[in-house]
Amino acid sequence: MKPASERRNISKNGAFVFPYSCKLSMVLCTDMGNPLPAWLKPQADGVLLAVKLQPRASKNEILGALGEELRIKVTAPPVDAAANEALVRLLAETLDCSRSKVELVRGQTSRHKTIKLHGLAAETVAAKLNA
Repeated sequence: MKPASERRNISKNGAFVFPYSCKLSMVLCTDMGNPLPAWLKPQADGVLLAVKLQPRASKNEILGALGEELRIKVTAPPVDAAANEALVRLLAETLDCSRSKVELVRGQTSRHKTIKLHGLAAETVAAKLNA
């Protein structure tokens, strides 16, 4: 058998190494050992959520992962922050929490947004948004 360093996709210490072209939709949560979606980043006081928002859709819905972002559609137009407010309202409704726990951190004028979910566990958020 070849040494670990000569085998394909195996590092010198024997761990599997993903090829550069491989896109991962799951990352490993080191403290719990449970796989979490790539669009979900746990933090000490909550969770960061990476979102790709599509305004002016036919209905409000959470579609699923698109690369390293969660794809969400809202019916509101991208005018006067109406789409952002619709996004916050949809997430609060889906996660059964108050709107004050859902904060738009980055991307006020972009389709690519970062949402901070205060006081929520990453596993709970992943379960509710994947359902």
